[in-house]
Amino acid sequence: QVQLVESGGGLVQAGGSLRLTCAASGNILQIYTLSWYRQAPGKQRELVAAITSGGTTNYADSVKGRFIISRDNAENTVYLQMNNLKPEDTTVYYCNCNAWTGDNRVADYWGQGTQVTVSS
Repeated sequence: QVQLVESGGGLVQAGGSLRLTCAASGNILQIYTLSWYRQAPGKQRELVAAITSGGTTNYADSVKGRFIISRDNAENTVYLQMNNLKPEDTTVYYCNCNAWTGDNRVADYWGQGTQVTVSS
């Protein structure tokens, strides 16, 4: 069982920055891919950024050059640095953790979601 706690969301003006944090805890043997998704009300959930255990990253086209995903393996934490935020970035952001746990299971876990609001 893995618990993910997100923080760092809030209200910011267009052009500003926020840094989202997601910390994983539980009986974790290894974390593989860590990802950030976002989903606005009535909209489809979309992948924003992902980072593998080897450090390979990928980003949605809409955030390339503005967002940076990183991870601290020693702390089981993933970050999303969001720069030059735009009003269209406004939505709820969720972290996802693909992990191997002590019950010998590999599964996906979701954070509770954190609201990001960008004003124009």
